[in-house]
Amino acid sequence: MTAPGTRAQTPAEDTDDLDVEEALALVREGPRENRDDGADDGTGRPPGPPPQPSGERPAERHRAVPWPRARETAARAARTQGPKGTGGARRVPVSVPLADALGLVLAAALDALTDLPSFDTSAMDGWAVAGPGPWQVRDEGVLAGHAQPEPLTDGEAVRIATGARIPADTTAVLRTEHGRIDAQGRLHTTREMLHGQDIRPRGQECRIGDQLLPVGTLVTPAVLGLAAAAGYDTVTVVPRPRAEVLVLGDELLTEGLPHDGLIRDALGPMLPSWLRALGAEVIAVRRIGDDAQALRKAVTGSKADLIITTGGTAAGPVDHVHPILERIGAELLVDGVKVRPGHPMLLARTKDHQHLVGLPGNPLAAVSGLLTLAEPLLRTLAARPAPEPYRLPLREAVQGHPYDTRLIPVVLRGDHAVPLHYNGPAMLRGIAAADGLAVVPPGGARQGEEAEVLDLPWAAAGIGVCFT
Repeated sequence: MTAPGTRAQTPAEDTDDLDVEEALALVREGPRENRDDGADDGTGRPPGPPPQPSGERPAERHRAVPWPRARETAARAARTQGPKGTGGARRVPVSVPLADALGLVLAAALDALTDLPSFDTSAMDGWAVAGPGPWQVRDEGVLAGHAQPEPLTDGEAVRIATGARIPADTTAVLRTEHGRIDAQGRLHTTREMLHGQDIRPRGQECRIGDQLLPVGTLVTPAVLGLAAAAGYDTVTVVPRPRAEVLVLGDELLTEGLPHDGLIRDALGPMLPSWLRALGAEVIAVRRIGDDAQALRKAVTGSKADLIITTGGTAAGPVDHVHPILERIGAELLVDGVKVRPGHPMLLARTKDHQHLVGLPGNPLAAVSGLLTLAEPLLRTLAARPAPEPYRLPLREAVQGHPYDTRLIPVVLRGDHAVPLHYNGPAMLRGIAAADGLAVVPPGGARQGEEAEVLDLPWAAAGIGVCFT
């Protein structure tokens, strides 16, 4: 949600007739009159003096922790003894149907329940033949899914389909394109044929009891296929962490255009899908407004593993998150992060096996909080491995904050990351076009300098996108 009184961004030119690259160029460069000016406030305007701390609670600069340490703290916060070998949090494994397992982590090894294949099968369409040719072809054929066919005798052949059971005493399978039948109805091979050719023998891939995949394996579409082939209807996995979203703020509208000091809520529609993409099961989205009593009741009554609040993390008259956490005896693990946008974010342990991430109210700042604190905590709860970090050179220089890390939306083009404009804390225009966020250290980064890139879950080349 955009803070009241925030200046609206300058409209860019109409992009209806532009191709994707041109449209992205507009997002990168900002409005035409402001391009190439070195702007860094997210709108394309020239940079002003270095950002000054504002709206911060007393001594916040002393409590805020560096961005890397905040992520490490969030990852460790839920890390207790998990299923043996996962290194994850202590979660009770569950058995789920294959259709519900995508994106989860195996809590029990996947052992073969049968030989694969479970009988000798034909690898090709053609003829099963016995002995040297030519062969006399039987009238009937052998199709996949049928019972064991009659054995062959030397000099005999039978039509066979891919996946069909091999008749006993078969020497090889002769592919359709490698055989011809003469006028007397005898089958001849047009190529040299090897013993056992194009036969998949029983147990070629595995034998019953073989370990196919260990504990801790991420369930991908290929894992689902292997499990099904090996005879599984369900798999034992670490369950999805449950998340509840509490949307704060009396100024928020759920429909229509902003008016009379009221603004549209951007976080209520955005956060649930983002949390699902990070692997969580969203059990509720509740609108609390600026009601301290309602917030306390919602937090203390939540059954979620992770509570997400939006806004209310500063020290204003209706910023109730800190006072509520203090009253319920929560343990504050992170109270401010040296990152822009999103420095007022927080992480607290509200009870055993339950945490709360307080996100700033501005939309891009909230995204920063999600990827800084919620993502590593959810990853630990789900026993998922951390993604391999990688760095890319920046195609353009990025002005840095004097003492905080900056997270800047970027698109990936070849082996470069291209910074996007519209990256102010209240803006979503840049992140909506982005592939990831570049991690810019204090002081900024020069053109061509490498920066760490955080993939967005739907842009990552993994199973991060699990919206169901």
